[in-house]
Amino acid sequence: MKRRMIMPIAIAAASGLLVAGCSSSDDSKNNTTGGTSGGGATAEGCEAYEAYGHFDGATVEVRSTIQNQEADDLVTSFEKFEECTGITVNYVGSQEFETQINVQVEGGDAPDLAIIPQPGLLNRLIATGKVVPAPQAVEDNVDKFWSESWKQYGTVDGTFYAAPLMASVKGWVWYSPSEFADNGYDVPTTWDELMDLTAKLAADHQDNAQYRPWCIGFESGDATGWPGTDWIEDLVLRQAGPDAYDKWVAGDLKFNSPEITKAFDTFGEIAKNPAYVNGGFGGPESIVSTSFNDGGLPILDGNCSLHHQASFYEAQWPEGTDVSDSGDVWAFITPKMNASDPDAVTGGGEFVAAFNDNPATAALQAFMSSDTWANVRVSLGGVISANKGLDPNNASSAIGKASIEILQGEDTVFRFDASDLMPAAVGTASFWTGMNDWVTSNRDTKQTVEYIDSTWP
Repeated sequence: MKRRMIMPIAIAAASGLLVAGCSSSDDSKNNTTGGTSGGGATAEGCEAYEAYGHFDGATVEVRSTIQNQEADDLVTSFEKFEECTGITVNYVGSQEFETQINVQVEGGDAPDLAIIPQPGLLNRLIATGKVVPAPQAVEDNVDKFWSESWKQYGTVDGTFYAAPLMASVKGWVWYSPSEFADNGYDVPTTWDELMDLTAKLAADHQDNAQYRPWCIGFESGDATGWPGTDWIEDLVLRQAGPDAYDKWVAGDLKFNSPEITKAFDTFGEIAKNPAYVNGGFGGPESIVSTSFNDGGLPILDGNCSLHHQASFYEAQWPEGTDVSDSGDVWAFITPKMNASDPDAVTGGGEFVAAFNDNPATAALQAFMSSDTWANVRVSLGGVISANKGLDPNNASSAIGKASIEILQGEDTVFRFDASDLMPAAVGTASFWTGMNDWVTSNRDTKQTVEYIDSTWP
């Protein structure tokens, strides 16, 4: 695998980098040439890290929402970098990060680097003027290893600030491979084929009073409704295309526009049809009270056959479940509208932003944008990345490998989860609650979209 020798570029590009302190540690020393002087950079196995330079005693603080095992794995992913560069990475994870980072930035106490969980927060932090533009080395990595659609989420007013880090793929449809094989069902490749399959499943299981083709769960505590927004986002992207999707996110295309109401009505052909939902739980009225964690489990009982949920749902299956294309459960991506359409997926991810241009900060920021880091971290398990230098075989699961291959597809159109990009009054409020009322028939599509539009700030 080719490694990018990038630190000299980063140092040359960062404003004031050669004279600035190398980290948040005042007594740090650094080799600003990016060469191999200093013991760590010549240690065994450090060839891929030589270009980042060596910094004796430098410390870089990184903060994010990442905790528990994922935090331990993140810290582990820095170990060789620390050994080879002499930089100590201090990581702090907190559930309150999204609130704390705003206070810290405004108070002049920002960390060196922050892993931002969604573009909306990143944009708000950039607006403070405290986020520094990314070094050229980071931008070079993103140009090489990510698609343009990923880069745009770290770019504001033409200036690139933050590289993507990890990613998730939404829009998987979970099913039972053995059920499909036993009954001669084919995995659908278009939306019409999916609806034909849904109708056939309903007809073939008329003797099971509990059974419906689909099982759906919206319940998620204060966030109840978000699984419904994922459905709408998938359909808008596939039916109306990425340009309309972007206009919708920006508020230039209203919820009551034909493009968005069509997505609601298309989803309604499944979610509001008592003959199609909610397998193992009841009718459409049970969707809002069914936990998203439990939503797909009736597949294992034979009470439903299809469940729309992101790649992370792999962790919700009971211990011992064989998640593979020949196992107990597997998944296919939500089909295209037409066979000739490009592959399109929605998902999420994180972005790494810097609050200073110190050389050690730039070195770690460059490392985290590299294919080296992506392969190290994904090999530790539990996460994936859209970095095109990542070997999909390093994924810890089959669905992770499949997700990486989708993200790396040359023609894949990726769009970030729309509700994460919209103003909070909509994306994490009225869009969620609107979905809940809509699916239980308290509001029809027209009433629902007009209600959501009325809340747009």
